[in-house]
Amino acid sequence: MWNQRHAQAESLGQVADVLAQNIHLITPGSSALDLACGRGANALYMAKAGLNVTAWDLSPVAIARLTAAATAEGLEITAKVRDVIAKPPEPETFDLIVVSYFLDRGLAPAIAAALKPKGLLFYQTYSQAAVSDAGPTSCEYRLDDNELLSLFDSLKVRVYREERLLGDTQQGWRDRAMLVAEKL
Repeated sequence: MWNQRHAQAESLGQVADVLAQNIHLITPGSSALDLACGRGANALYMAKAGLNVTAWDLSPVAIARLTAAATAEGLEITAKVRDVIAKPPEPETFDLIVVSYFLDRGLAPAIAAALKPKGLLFYQTYSQAAVSDAGPTSCEYRLDDNELLSLFDSLKVRVYREERLLGDTQQGWRDRAMLVAEKL
């Protein structure tokens, strides 16, 4: 399913808002992981920002597209096919980990552990309180209210946004939650 989706997609995707809005928190030259990277928009963005980027995804098609794009742009990215659920990142390996539109709750402790001291987690995915049809239909792959905070409660919150269904739902940042958290 994922190979077909990545093969048919017209673009490499969009950079996650949590990354685009908060990249200034990271020092150039830091080691970064784009976990479950898809076609690699986040990985490319981080490489352009001067980070040492590793990108993992289960789909060989996604990794091939990312590798081709990185080569075409003269960017160095270590992109690998990797089942991150079966083989999560090793402890204290990265200064930054980005997770965008991927949710496996059981992986949260390994993601937090994979950060080096003072490392940052940038996480963005869909919430159960939604005003559109964007994202997965199953609650298994959508966050409950403040769930992202509890999944990473061992980290210090630096940025958090989740508007839910408050106020005028036609405005604002809806359907998603974002977190930037630091490992102390």
